[in-house]
Amino acid sequence: MRKGRTNRSGLDPAGESPLNAAVAARDRNAIQMVQTAVDRKEVMLAFQPVVPASDPGRPAFHEALIRILDDTGRIIPARDFIDAIETSELGRKIDCLALEMGLAELRAVPGLRLSVNMSARSIGYPQWMRLLQRGLADDPTTGERLILEITEASAMVVPDIVMVFMRDLQQQGLAFALDDFGAGFTSIRYLRDFYFDILKIDGQFIRGVAGNRDNQCLTRALLDIAHHFDMFAVAESVEDARDATYLAGIGMDCLQGYHFGAPVVHPPWRQAEKGRRRALTSG
Repeated sequence: MRKGRTNRSGLDPAGESPLNAAVAARDRNAIQMVQTAVDRKEVMLAFQPVVPASDPGRPAFHEALIRILDDTGRIIPARDFIDAIETSELGRKIDCLALEMGLAELRAVPGLRLSVNMSARSIGYPQWMRLLQRGLADDPTTGERLILEITEASAMVVPDIVMVFMRDLQQQGLAFALDDFGAGFTSIRYLRDFYFDILKIDGQFIRGVAGNRDNQCLTRALLDIAHHFDMFAVAESVEDARDATYLAGIGMDCLQGYHFGAPVVHPPWRQAEKGRRRALTSG
């Protein structure tokens, strides 16, 4: 076989397929991009509103979404890199930065309620736990205004540890959200034992739901599960008015998606504060 050629199975002589090699190269590039951003402190949060389905004019809370800057200054969303770093220490550092910035935002804005994403793997990371405990101790209202979002996939890695962790912190007022529910990982037995406060239904069931009978059936089933276990239900990826109207009609508690606002790095409360400062300066 000539050098550089693959055999009939699609493998090169070293046993690696071109597809696997491409995926590995992409992940290496993503890891390097995130590491560079962390080293340069070019990491930030973007904030997206989560609104009551019955009264969408006033957000119930905002989700804080991690963002980094690449070498060209572009803002890169977590979906472009989180899978590559999820199981590594770099993933833990990103969780630490997200929590640290989220806690700082809660301190700066007394009326704000915020959800911050985390991997279940960070429960055992000492720096992340120290940040959380310090934040709760510094401001007695933080526990009542902080929501920790755990992805369905990571919760299933260490379900027993997650249950104990949640039970201890819920006693301090924290709420927990199960993110991306319906993506296919959670066993119903664990869902019964977890006692999440909020269940966020994965966007694959929500986009275009008003015109898709299959997704309507699945969304109603997931909503029934949430309400049966006394969990607040949030529909993710609500992109248009027709879907929003349908979801409100079936009893969805909250809605999140571009129809109500894109994630922004300059949220409304910061703009309002800048306006007040300008008014004081000009006066």
